[in-house]
Amino acid sequence: MRTRAAVLCAAAAVVAGSVTVLPASAAARTPVQVSPVTWKKCGTTDYPTLQCGSVKVPLDYRNPRGKQITLALSRVPHTASASQGPLLVNPGGPGGSGLALAGFVASALPKKVAAQYDVIGFDPRGVGKSGPAIDCAPGYFKPVRPDSVPATPALEQANLKRVQSFAAACGKKYPSLLPYLDTVSAAQDMDSVRQALGARQISYFGYSYGTYLGAVYAKLHPDRVRRLVLDSIVDPTGIWYEDNLSQDYAFNQRQRALMTWIAKYDSTYKLGTDPEKVEAKWYAMRAALAKKPAGGKVGAAELEDTFIPGGYYNGYWPYLADAFSAYVNGKRTAALVEAYENFAAVDASGDNGYSVYAAVQCRDSSWPRDWDQWRKDNWAAYEKAPFMAWNNAWYNAVCAYWPTKTLKPPNIANGKLPPALLFQATDDAATPYQGGVTVHRLLAGSSLVVEQGGGNHGITLSGNTCLDSYLAAYLTDGTVPHGDGTADAVCRKTPDPKPLTAKAASTSSRSSSLHGLLGFRG
Repeated sequence: MRTRAAVLCAAAAVVAGSVTVLPASAAARTPVQVSPVTWKKCGTTDYPTLQCGSVKVPLDYRNPRGKQITLALSRVPHTASASQGPLLVNPGGPGGSGLALAGFVASALPKKVAAQYDVIGFDPRGVGKSGPAIDCAPGYFKPVRPDSVPATPALEQANLKRVQSFAAACGKKYPSLLPYLDTVSAAQDMDSVRQALGARQISYFGYSYGTYLGAVYAKLHPDRVRRLVLDSIVDPTGIWYEDNLSQDYAFNQRQRALMTWIAKYDSTYKLGTDPEKVEAKWYAMRAALAKKPAGGKVGAAELEDTFIPGGYYNGYWPYLADAFSAYVNGKRTAALVEAYENFAAVDASGDNGYSVYAAVQCRDSSWPRDWDQWRKDNWAAYEKAPFMAWNNAWYNAVCAYWPTKTLKPPNIANGKLPPALLFQATDDAATPYQGGVTVHRLLAGSSLVVEQGGGNHGITLSGNTCLDSYLAAYLTDGTVPHGDGTADAVCRKTPDPKPLTAKAASTSSRSSSLHGLLGFRG
């Protein structure tokens, strides 16, 4: 997970006294003691009413009176006379910070809807302002990395050595913490937060990986869910190895959609009107950068990193196209380096986010431990979907060498929930469409709203008024659409962007704000 959102809140001290949390499993017989939250002002220019706090929870819910860790929380309190209780929000990852997302959601929802909720953001265990936060190998993504495509044994070994060293560093630095960084533990933390808030039930709104976290929470505690919104939905049947392979094909299609868009605007970018020829120029650029990185920073792997965000959000397309055009047509590298720094460069918060991403995904489920299996599967994916296949493989390959045992993913099928509301774009690359269909089937009584032709990842509160109207109605009184087909409602996608103008380049949109908070790889 590459989180670009700034961390906004410092953890606040908790007050004396305690409330009781139910045990996390049958093995935990001792009640968990969780203190109520003390809220302190931590407003910003964008979110002036934001408050911050913290809560201590058990590291191991089977030993609830053992070692405690801290979860950082944020809140925009309700302003209506009658409250609908807490609405927990999560941006995905795993590894994404949710502190700023509370402010965004509260400001992006219609005022009458937001006023009815205490919108609660949180940094999951290991993340950001929660403590301890982990960083296995600072500077792990420092450029220039080896070419991601292992075309020679030397390149394969260089990449293997790199991922093996990261897994070993995590095991050495956090041996007592890694066994407790997983989705089920994070879901149990959510229930501790619920109790610390003094709420009988919570509502939940999750994007990307946050949809899986929400579904797991709902499985563990269906009676404590009031409303459940899942946007851009993880396929729970592919956790996580198969899901990552599925992404390769979907991202390849989104990259080709970008090439088609660039060809449409040949008068601006001068890269040709044939999408296939434009794509060939992109791969020629990649080959050139593998030999001579732009600005000493953007090699072949970094170029992929820079363009992958375009698969998450088409608002980045004009910037990527400008950088592509400048390099190909004028051998100018400044725009390419700037795009890398804006969309792909990993800072300390990104190092933390990736460390949690790896820890949770590697712990959540079984991964092949035989590198021959990875080699076979990823070369097969590369033959059909070369854009991200090997870049994605190395991003996740630490799990082949992870130092903890793996868990069995819970079956999130659920017939005990109130109606849940699901949102999915048909051309989403990070969480392909089938994930939404699968979860719709597994959550009895849920409703699925589809953005037809949409390819962005994270589609509500991003400028599509059709989608947002369903969200607002649901959060207001639980209203959900009902249809006869796979989808219960269909919305048209928002238009693709236009090439940049001076005015457009200086204008910040709500959509770009959201996608900055969601980050990438989630």
